[in-house]
Amino acid sequence: MSVTWDGAPHPPTPPIGPLGWLRVLARGVPAVLVVFGGLLILLLVRLAERPIFGLHRPVTPHITRGVCRLTLAILGIRRKVRGAVMQGTGAVVANHVSWLDILVLNASKRIYFVSKSEVAGWPGIGWLARSTGTVFIRRDPREARDHARVIEDRLRAGHRLLFFPEGTSTDGIRLLPFKTTLFQAFFSPDLPADMQVQPVTLGYHAPRGAAETFYGWWGDQSTGEHMLQVLSAPRQGSVDVIYHAPLRVRDHAGRKALARAAEDAVRSGMQEVDVLRIDAD
Repeated sequence: MSVTWDGAPHPPTPPIGPLGWLRVLARGVPAVLVVFGGLLILLLVRLAERPIFGLHRPVTPHITRGVCRLTLAILGIRRKVRGAVMQGTGAVVANHVSWLDILVLNASKRIYFVSKSEVAGWPGIGWLARSTGTVFIRRDPREARDHARVIEDRLRAGHRLLFFPEGTSTDGIRLLPFKTTLFQAFFSPDLPADMQVQPVTLGYHAPRGAAETFYGWWGDQSTGEHMLQVLSAPRQGSVDVIYHAPLRVRDHAGRKALARAAEDAVRSGMQEVDVLRIDAD
């Protein structure tokens, strides 16, 4: 369940009619086959990849990217990309709207998500997250140093980590202040001097006739409920993905300054694609 930012419950989801359930089957069955078929292939390849390359994953991320692109095509959600994915060592930060973000961001470039530890135990999604190299962290300040060490190890291995600094998903028409804790890991003296952080904006556009918040997963709406809402829709919308210019870590005084610069870039992108309605800054 996604956590709301102001305690307000999610509006009731309209009941699904007979045609809606047909659309759920027409989209959901192929999507499940693609996702779990791809997972099986990934696990088999990883059996050979891990003993040879360890933390490095030269093959399996390409499987993940193909699966995500095909799944978005099955769902009918159009993806429009602007800007260029950064080259070199670094991490990615983005605004967080729903579980769809995982498909959208993995479809462009091989990345590894940083996620709350609870996700590891979710049926289906947890299995996928573990198999694709997700870094799980507990929201406990006492473990912040251990989290930073894990992130540093993965960055040194060449992994491009992605996390959502808002700390929760939203309705897609607002941006919450970025939490700064995880940004501290990028200032470790053990990391390469050319470390970068690339802000990415996700701007979802609802299907014609639907509420602007259609793709947002928030409040007390369950994952399954939101998935059924998306799968049963008569038509689908689109998502803008904007890759902003990477921020060089050494150009910022500390984690707060870096987090602020990343937040400003994401906000400008939401304004550019006309999805920002409420600014919680």
